[in-house]
Amino acid sequence: MQISGNTILITGGGSGIGRALAEAFHREGNQVIIAGRRKSVLDETTAANPGMASMVLDIESKEAVKNFAAEIVQKFPKLNVVLNNAGIMQVENLKEAADEATAESIININLLGTIRLTSALLPHLLQQPKATVLTVSSGLAFVPLAMTPVYCATKAAVHSWSQSLRYQLKNTSVGVIEIIPPYVQTELMGAQQASDSRAMPLAEYLQETFHILKTQPDVEEVHVERVKFLSQAAERGEYVKVFETLNGMWAGEGH
Repeated sequence: MQISGNTILITGGGSGIGRALAEAFHREGNQVIIAGRRKSVLDETTAANPGMASMVLDIESKEAVKNFAAEIVQKFPKLNVVLNNAGIMQVENLKEAADEATAESIININLLGTIRLTSALLPHLLQQPKATVLTVSSGLAFVPLAMTPVYCATKAAVHSWSQSLRYQLKNTSVGVIEIIPPYVQTELMGAQQASDSRAMPLAEYLQETFHILKTQPDVEEVHVERVKFLSQAAERGEYVKVFETLNGMWAGEGH
């Protein structure tokens, strides 16, 4: 992926990892468009970053995604990068009555949102001389945290889908990069996460991730060192050990 001179759409770009990446790409001389459901958050981000654009998007709505895709390629015909960052994470107690609404929301946003938006934009991206689809999975795609089962399942699916998409697009102008974060100091699971000492500081995560993107233009998966405990557990032959360690650390924090 070329690091500058792009027109980049970033979903969930008003907060957390999405905002950090949006600001980093913006500083590198890219046209950045952030998208999300909360207009106030988008407005605050663009006000702090003159020249950055924003568009409201309800990624959970199939019809909204379709309409959004048609609108953005009209407004930004040079769009050549989409970063599917929007996501939610919820604790679920599977011993209690199933909360289907929560499960469906997580699946719609984390997985179907990524698939729908990419699919809607792909005909346009394929017409560009160079284009990139970036997906955001998680270290938990490789070793699940049992207290967030549907979140982990959607991220495992994003990882698998990214591999298939990359293979199908290998002889085209569109590359596919999967970003695989560890536990990072954001507010994904609430305000307390932003100061949790167990989480990687957001600034450190951004610096390492962006260094990989800048120095490895052909990278397919972005594993920062801190996530390899999870993302490479199976390769090391330590999956069971890591699964037990991870879930033991969080025992009692869910229901």
